[in-house]
Amino acid sequence: MKKTIFLGISLAFAVILGSCKKGNGINIFTVEQDKQFGAQLKAQIDSTPSQYPVLPYIGNEQAYNYLYNMRDEILSSDKIQYKNTFNWELYIINDDSTLNAFCAPGGYIYIFTGIITFLDEADHLAGVLGHEIAHADRRHSTQQMTQQYGLEVLLGVIAGDNPGMLAQIAAGLTSLSFSRSHETDADDHSVEYLCDTEYASNGAAAFFQKLIDNGQSGGTPAFLSTHPDPGNRVQNINTDAANLGCSTTLKANAGWAAFQALMP
Repeated sequence: MKKTIFLGISLAFAVILGSCKKGNGINIFTVEQDKQFGAQLKAQIDSTPSQYPVLPYIGNEQAYNYLYNMRDEILSSDKIQYKNTFNWELYIINDDSTLNAFCAPGGYIYIFTGIITFLDEADHLAGVLGHEIAHADRRHSTQQMTQQYGLEVLLGVIAGDNPGMLAQIAAGLTSLSFSRSHETDADDHSVEYLCDTEYASNGAAAFFQKLIDNGQSGGTPAFLSTHPDPGNRVQNINTDAANLGCSTTLKANAGWAAFQALMP
């Protein structure tokens, strides 16, 4: 018993110290578990096509290849820690009414057609994609779950005391919302990632600005949530780009209109 308690305490301290060094929140989960949770969420999405009508790759090759080229350019950044560890699979959800994108743990990226048709430039989608990649690479989902369920419960899961809890935790991913600090962190890293590409590093700011201009600042995108304020996000992203000396010039010959025309 004493040995088990000691190992649990040691593990907790190791997680806390490791998280502090990375500047992230406490995360009791392993990187492999991030990948497992993402695969479970993908299976859940695949099993509910009426809710998540994912476009197949066959018949939509041009659209997917465009997005994969964008993804690959972002992943070329040396600031992405798990670019060779996570899957970074891309899926388009055929839903024009939803202005959203999300990235499950382990790098499963989903983009709604609604946000593709809403945006004006490829750089704006690249900014959103960089933001979502940051959520996965910075492991925000499992950090949030660590906070939600508590170290005591999660240490028990890792010790094998409650194997059914992992399935419950994975199911909760669909309703998980990120904290203010996680959203800000993802915004910051989107700028850093795009700084290493031909895309405008502040691409995400244009998305938030268009939402504000259209009176949709409290709308559907999960990453808007109720915090931080979209106007502040625009300012912070633009300030980050300026402070880092990153280009804010739109990518030349990005083929955005032709890509939008491929949407069903």
